[in-house]
Parts: sequence; structure tokens; C-alpha cells
Amino acid sequence: MRERAAERHDRLLDLVREHGTARVAELADRLAVSAVTVRRDVEALSGRGLLDRVHGQVSWPEGEGAPGRRTNGGGLVVGMLAPSSTYYFAEVIRGAHEAAARAGARLVLRISDYRPEEDRARTEGLLAAGAKGLLVAPGWRGPGDPAEHGGWIAGLPVPTVLLERRPVPGSALDELDRVSSDHGHGVLLAVRHLVGLGHGTPLLVARADSPTALAVRSGYGEALGALGLTAPRAVIDSVPAERDPEGFEAAAQALRSAATSGSATAALAHNDVDAIQMVQRLAELGVRVPEDLALIAYDDEVAALADTPLTAVAPPKRHVGRYAAELPVERLTAGRDEDGPGRHLTLLPRLKVRASCGAGYRP
Repeated sequence: MRERAAERHDRLLDLVREHGTARVAELADRLAVSAVTVRRDVEALSGRGLLDRVHGQVSWPEGEGAPGRRTNGGGLVVGMLAPSSTYYFAEVIRGAHEAAARAGARLVLRISDYRPEEDRARTEGLLAAGAKGLLVAPGWRGPGDPAEHGGWIAGLPVPTVLLERRPVPGSALDELDRVSSDHGHGVLLAVRHLVGLGHGTPLLVARADSPTALAVRSGYGEALGALGLTAPRAVIDSVPAERDPEGFEAAAQALRSAATSGSATAALAHNDVDAIQMVQRLAELGVRVPEDLALIAYDDEVAALADTPLTAVAPPKRHVGRYAAELPVERLTAGRDEDGPGRHLTLLPRLKVRASCGAGYRP
């Protein structure tokens, strides 16, 4: 179901890009779906900044490449495999789409829904759709997934960019172009900020079900070593509250115990949604943020929307997508040697300071 929606979105985007402006009824007719479906698709795409919507008409965003014509890319198709089209990866996709549009290329998207066993088939579908370059963000979840589900990526027959994934150094995947966020640097920013406010070593509350979560965990140890700190206790394992209520409650109780005992006065939580729910549960347990516990979230997707706006580490998601899309286009168009040296681009997150750490926050 998700794949069909993604393919329909791509056809819709291609129609609008070709004609510049279209009415909902025209799009419904061309796509052979209901007007209600098109309105829902348009709402989703305009919310991600991929379309402009005014008075029943849909138009291509200004500055995203001239509608109705292909420019430098010569009709080039770039395929993108992403594990999700929402939350973190929505901005990555948006950045990739913007860069492809500026180059006159078409971005075709497929979603794996974090099922790494389906990544290969979906990527082959992108190649069958005419993709001459690929952006691949595998749906890996655990540390063993790259070895079990990633070997095929190095053998792809077109220029391929690994997206927000870091393979084992020296492996075949390590030879590919890649663009990724430096999550270790992001964790260091958070820990250093909290220590600079006078807190002792902050706790880490983190998931272990995605490459980002694993990178945050390893980055925490690296940050403590760089700053000469010792963790007050082991990492508190976090899980989604709706998926594992008992596991989430155990994490909340562990953080409450640390705050009320005085063993920790600050914490870093991955991700935003878990952090917001954690703050809500801590309030019910009598622990206030930031009065009793300073808290930083990791991802900065919805952190600013919490009752107490959360300070957050913001990976450069949109730029990751943008730079990643530029790499295969450069390799496949004039002026760039397809067999030139590979490139590993590592982009630095930023820290967005808000109210959850106190310290004179001004909205």
C-alpha cells in the first residue's frame, strides 16, 4: 500500500512539473483515481514543500527548476530507496527532490518501511523504472543487518550513494559514495551543552532499533571519553510507548529514580517523540523539566512543539538529501568522470536551544 502511494506521488509530481500548473480534477483524471485521493496526496506533498497549492490548483514550487522542460539532466532519472517517507526521512527526501529538480532530473521514490529483506527487490524496481543513479538508505534496524542484507548494494550497476548509513570500514560498501550526518558530533554538542550549564554527566535514554539510534549510543561513549566524563549509570533503553508500554514505563521509572536520587540532573533522549512522551510521564511522576531535570532530544522533528519546547540536536536532514542527489547527477552528466574518486560527505548536526534546559531561553 505504501509503495503504491509513493509511486502515485511520483507520477503526480511528474505531471505537475511537466505542465507547471494543474487542477485537482485534471490530476484525478490523469492518475485514474478519485479527487479525494488527489487532494489527500496534494496535501501531503505540499506539506513537505514539494508542491504549491492555491485555490484548487496545484503548481510547481518557484525555484525548483523550470516546469515543462528538462535541463542539464537531459531527462535523467534518479532512484531513491528510503526506509520511510515520514518523520526523519521526509526532510531527506525533500532535499533530494529539490536537488534533482534543480538539475532537471526526475526523482523516483520507493519505501521499504524498515524491512531490509525487501530493499533489494525495491531497488531493482527503481532500476526497472529507468533509474541511472541511485540513493540508497537501507532499512537496516540492528547491527547485523548490514552484513545480512547489504552485500548486494556494492554490486549495483549504476552510480550509487549510500544515504545516512555508515558501513563497516574497509568493506565493499565503504567504497561507495555516501552522505551522512555525524551523529557522534551531535551527541557531543548535547553533552557539552548540559555540562556547560553546570550539570554532571547526563544520562542517555535511547532506542536501539535503527542506525541513528545505534550511532547515538556509540556517540555517547565517545563524547564522554572526549570530555573526560563517567556515565552515572548504564544507558536507559527506550522503546516506543505505544509498541511496548511496559518497556517505556521501565525507562520512565529509571529516569525518575536517577532524577529524584540526585545521581543525574540532565539527560539526552533519542528520539523527539519518545522525549516528549517521557516528559509527560515524568510530570505525572513528579519530575519537572527543566526544574528537576534538564532534557535534550535528538532529531529535532517535533521537539519545538512540546509543552515545554525541547532543546534538540538537529541533524542536517535536508542537506543530506540535497548533497546525496547531486553526487550521481554530477557523475552522470558532462564535466564529471563517472570513474572518479569516491566521496564520503559527513555533515554536522546543530544544537537548537529551547526551554527544556532552562538557562534564559527566549522563544
